[in-house]
Amino acid sequence: MLTTTAHPAQEAPAIGGLSPGVRRITLDAAGIPLSALLSEPADGHPPRATVVALHGGGMSAGYFDGQAHPDVSLLTLAARLGYAVLALDRPGYGASAPHLPTGQHLLEQVATVRLALADAQAHHVSGPLFLLAHSFGGKLALALAADAPPDTLVGLDVSGCGHRPAASASLLGRGERTGLRRLNWGPLRLYPDGTFREAGAVVAPMPGQEIESAQEWSALSSRLLPCVRVPVRFTFAEHEAWWSQSDADLADLAERLSAAPRVLVDRLPGAGHNISLGQAARVYHLRALAFLDECLDDGAGPAAP
Repeated sequence: MLTTTAHPAQEAPAIGGLSPGVRRITLDAAGIPLSALLSEPADGHPPRATVVALHGGGMSAGYFDGQAHPDVSLLTLAARLGYAVLALDRPGYGASAPHLPTGQHLLEQVATVRLALADAQAHHVSGPLFLLAHSFGGKLALALAADAPPDTLVGLDVSGCGHRPAASASLLGRGERTGLRRLNWGPLRLYPDGTFREAGAVVAPMPGQEIESAQEWSALSSRLLPCVRVPVRFTFAEHEAWWSQSDADLADLAERLSAAPRVLVDRLPGAGHNISLGQAARVYHLRALAFLDECLDDGAGPAAP
């Protein structure tokens, strides 16, 4: 039985719904629609920054608005702290799935997401952009940062993604066979009651081209990581099983980001791979937003308008 500590004044959201203050929007990426979830500060003040949240393989934007417990949602927490959050359904998921039935390779996703973000900045969001990404979304965030025009990103925070695999990416796309449940979730006790009842509204098939691209990450990361020129923070869950995370592994990862002005690597106790759906989600999100605060205070990236 999964357990969590409930706050008596809070009420769990309805199954399959959205948290209060979160709304659905659709962005235009040169004719390809990308669906997204958007939350903004409730006080009406301009956000200090916009967090662009990028989900992992086999998930959706709802990963960042977990419904099993009110403490889990990044979108509501960040809005309370003065930030906007734009959680995208990456190319091949959500509204774009009928247009991209086999998805896109990683570098194709970079081009599509950049177009969608331009549309978002023109019509929906303001302030500097900060990427917060999980698993395959972390690969996309690093690729976006490696190819970003100067002064377009303030920084990025990545969880569930490294550069030295501890399990073969060839296992992807095989449902829950061959131990994928352990790889994707870790111990089930780490998640609030109702997490797996709600999971049907969050999970989605992983497109074929994305699976192929995941298997090429080791080679791609060697080329992309040295080109990232903004502050980066990595978080590795205690029970992360997809990525090697010895001290030597993490030191090598940081060294490869040779152009980044700052690289932090954190380990999160009591968490599995899907950190933002677990009982440790609030701790992780607060640490990620604190890092964003530091990036803004350091003056890295574009200044807020």
